[in-house]
Amino acid sequence: MRKINDYYAKKAKKDKYPARSVYKLEEVQQKYKFLGRGDSVLDLGCAPGSWSLYASEVVGPGGVVVGVDLQETDLSPRPDGAPIFWLQQDIMEPELIPLVRKFRPAFKALISDLAPKTTGNRWSDSQKSLRLVRHTLELAETLLLPGGHYIVKVFQGEDFPEFVKEMKQRFAMVKVVKPHSSRVESREIFVLGMKYKK
Repeated sequence: MRKINDYYAKKAKKDKYPARSVYKLEEVQQKYKFLGRGDSVLDLGCAPGSWSLYASEVVGPGGVVVGVDLQETDLSPRPDGAPIFWLQQDIMEPELIPLVRKFRPAFKALISDLAPKTTGNRWSDSQKSLRLVRHTLELAETLLLPGGHYIVKVFQGEDFPEFVKEMKQRFAMVKVVKPHSSRVESREIFVLGMKYKK
């Protein structure tokens, strides 16, 4: 298993991405094509910036990416990528919405690889994860365009099925995905909602 992890870490270095997590997003994108040319993308929990960089390449120069994180992030997009605007901001703070709306009133896609600081206690970590995730879903309801798409990382726990049920009420199509580049032992899973029913 370590070999696979090393493979993705080396690949990220070679492809000039700051983290191996980029290949999780790439795998879901290649399968479901939820990001399109010219799209506007909001990336929550963007540090160290791999997802924003990848989204910028996919949507191209006609699109825009806004990356939000508590940590400062400042990477230049690739030459043929969309402009990326980095915001050092807490997603739980109410001023986030007016700040991101300075770039776009609403977004075609909201992507989130956010994770809480883990303690090693599985129940507590999954509860913390779900609290964050539910907040990103609330932000999606406020900031997504009708027909927009949303992908979020979740640590599986007993409330996970309930969250998937909530997603199904809001999106025309919902997929639960475990990318190959996720560590086998990791409880992280990704939930993709397509075609938001505003």
